[in-house]
Amino acid sequence: MTSDTPISPDTPLADALAAGRTVVLDGGMSNQLESAGHDLSDELWSARLLAERPEAIAEAHLAYFLAGADVAITSSYQATFEGFAKRGIKRDRAAELIGLSVELALDAAMEARAKGVTRPLWVAASAGPYGAMLADGSEYRGRYGLSVAELEAFHRPRLEVLAATGPDVLALETVPDADEAEALLRAVRGLGVPAWLSYSVAGDRTRAGQPLEEAFGLAADADEVIAVGVNCCVPEDVDRAIEIAARVTGKPVVVYPNSGETWDAEARAWAGRSTFAPEEVRRWRESGARLIGGCCRVGPEAIASIAGALAAA
Repeated sequence: MTSDTPISPDTPLADALAAGRTVVLDGGMSNQLESAGHDLSDELWSARLLAERPEAIAEAHLAYFLAGADVAITSSYQATFEGFAKRGIKRDRAAELIGLSVELALDAAMEARAKGVTRPLWVAASAGPYGAMLADGSEYRGRYGLSVAELEAFHRPRLEVLAATGPDVLALETVPDADEAEALLRAVRGLGVPAWLSYSVAGDRTRAGQPLEEAFGLAADADEVIAVGVNCCVPEDVDRAIEIAARVTGKPVVVYPNSGETWDAEARAWAGRSTFAPEEVRRWRESGARLIGGCCRVGPEAIASIAGALAAA
């Protein structure tokens, strides 16, 4: 985290942003787990390890904190009641696993402090889109054929569990469709935990094709939302998104793009080459980004470079 004036380790994230702080997010959970030798090839992706190897998730969070991340995003992106039910996991156990995702990140923050990290550390509870549960690539398309009310009913129970476990913020992330964003904004009302809203985009539109001016505008007057922006997009789409989000909402902007490689949903593998350049983060901050990190295929080394670049600016 970059700043001229020290702040207390227990400062709420919203207060840090209101004070103009720039906060470093972590990188991709899945690539960090895969680099440690874990197989994530099934439909639950990293959420499978909540049941099978929770210590691996805590280790991944710790690696990012030690690399310089101020925020750990939980492994609950693909953890849903419906997804766990497909694997025969009953609702009560699914709720335990969803809550465990927050607990593991909180434990990792405690371990990082025990290892000498003195800056504030926060936990963002991930809520991925409906398409992530389907595990068929529709998270990059949207347009599921569901109403806003149906999507709200899908998201609210998981958000209630996440909020009750004590995260600092809810990460409504990789949202491909403005209709789903509307549902998520309804679903977080009254939970007592702030949220950020980040879209997956292509150029200056959501993955479903809506103009970003309209998509970001949904959050402009949402008191629960402390930041808006983009994630799980190519780095080249970040600059335009920052400008639009800052202009339309007046809120701090959150950005954490992929490495630049592309996901092949049919092959369940990444293709192409990385175009992620950590030195770009200084320009992103100058444009209005206040939460900056990486998503898929961005690991601790890149997060360390981001933290270094921001600290040196």
